[in-house]
Amino acid sequence: MCGNNMSVPLLTDAVTVPAGERETGAVIFLHGLGDTGHGWAETLSAIKLPHVKYICPHAPRIPVTLNMKMVMPAWFDLMGLSPDAPEDEAGIKKAAESIKTIIEHEVKNGIPANRIVLGGFSQGGALSMYTALTCQHKLAGVVGLSCWLPLHKTFPQAASGVNKEISVMQCHGEADPMIPVRFGNLTSEKLKSVLNPSKVQFKSYPGVMHSTNQEEMMAVKDFLQKVLPRM
Repeated sequence: MCGNNMSVPLLTDAVTVPAGERETGAVIFLHGLGDTGHGWAETLSAIKLPHVKYICPHAPRIPVTLNMKMVMPAWFDLMGLSPDAPEDEAGIKKAAESIKTIIEHEVKNGIPANRIVLGGFSQGGALSMYTALTCQHKLAGVVGLSCWLPLHKTFPQAASGVNKEISVMQCHGEADPMIPVRFGNLTSEKLKSVLNPSKVQFKSYPGVMHSTNQEEMMAVKDFLQKVLPRM
């Protein structure tokens, strides 16, 4: 079922990789700062499950403080990349609401929330983590690659509680110069204090910088097969 994408701005030009058979699950995957959904649609196509569709929206273009106010695709403004850097609270919350409208749209079009996985890389992974924790829908899982949890000091209070049992897959390159693996570890520990710790997985990859590799993507595929099994 198509539904009307016009009412969901992020869906109007999102890159969608349709399922090869009847769609019984969806992955909404958010790209990193300065990127678009195209590259990730291609990467996910290489590990796609035949019963799952992949939606890769493009972030709006906004001035980014961290990059001398240059205008670029970003889910929210970034002031710094350390755990104590100031954060764009209003922008993060607004971005999370826009992702929740995609979830609502999929639910209305026949894919139950518990068959939807949120995922993303870097800033997109950060937004997917925040959205999953504050969402009122019970989701199938969340994948965060090379990322962090935004507004981490507001948790556990900010968590909706609906996704306390959500399955989380975090992956991080051990040689990441932008978001050091230590921040990924801190994020994992924080998530374990908010969610069922047995459901939070953290995998790190030696030699991998602020990017991904085939081993990591195969781990993502395995995770998706577990949380979105064929029905």
